[in-house]
Amino acid sequence: MVGLSRSTWHYRHKPRPQVGDPIAHPHRAYPSRINATDRAQIAERIVAGWARGVSVDHSFAVAWDGGVMLASRRSWWRIAAALADQSARPLAPTRRGATAPRAAPVLEATGPGQVWSWDITDLRSPWRGVAFKAYSIIDIYSRKLVGHRVEEREADHLAVQMFQTAFAAHGLPGAVHADSGPAMRSTLLKDLLQPLGITQTHNRPRVSNDNPFSESEFRTMKYRPNYPGAFETLDDARAHMNAYVRWYNTSHKHSGIALFSPDEVHDGTWRQRWTARARVQQSYYDAHPERFREPPVTPAPPGLVGINLDERRPAADRLQTA
Repeated sequence: MVGLSRSTWHYRHKPRPQVGDPIAHPHRAYPSRINATDRAQIAERIVAGWARGVSVDHSFAVAWDGGVMLASRRSWWRIAAALADQSARPLAPTRRGATAPRAAPVLEATGPGQVWSWDITDLRSPWRGVAFKAYSIIDIYSRKLVGHRVEEREADHLAVQMFQTAFAAHGLPGAVHADSGPAMRSTLLKDLLQPLGITQTHNRPRVSNDNPFSESEFRTMKYRPNYPGAFETLDDARAHMNAYVRWYNTSHKHSGIALFSPDEVHDGTWRQRWTARARVQQSYYDAHPERFREPPVTPAPPGLVGINLDERRPAADRLQTA
């Protein structure tokens, strides 16, 4: 009724006497607190155990077996964590440190149909823990989506069917890149690609930027203003994906390919549009040269794209002229 808790009401009506020189809780001498002498003995035993390459638990058990009980096991660990000098603490080898690092996948494409990248993302539903799976294959040179499907689950045989459909429509690429998920590294997909002479590459463990083209495409899909966020049924998800792919390939002005659409770059018709753009830009420059510091250059899609390309490569090698 008054907007106060019982404890606040109690302390306001019965305040504690003021203390002239209060002692902070960590420094108060509670009966249960381990005294400085025992703490020093425990620290000495811990450091001696570290020097022999044994753990805090080992030192605690040895002291216990020897009839010495200075504090609880958990207190030994707290004292070990509070030691200022941790240099003697033995480092246990981890799986990550013992595994040889995987070489970075390096892929180059100078034209469409050379390198494909694919991935699977979740399309949420209104129900907790339920999501539809959107598969997509993108040509990294033109950014064209050459294959897609939406299913209720992630499965290697569904990925194989998607690739077979894409091969029939667009031909065979030289390489296929993906992350290291189960469907991406499945034997069934490998058995499809290897006999066709298609190279497979995968992301390195714990590296988030080895598959940038597929990740960027998924971000474009999910950050569009008309993205519904959740789908009631599988048919709803498929209908949205079909409409999105048509828009993405034919109408999307992609910033990575000089604001041309993926279809235009894939079939080469971007050159005609580039010529028209250059003519308009030149007319604008002729009418308002004072607005420019130097004559403008109409951007074109890059002539070389890839994954983990050597940054020392001259920038001129990556440009494309109309």
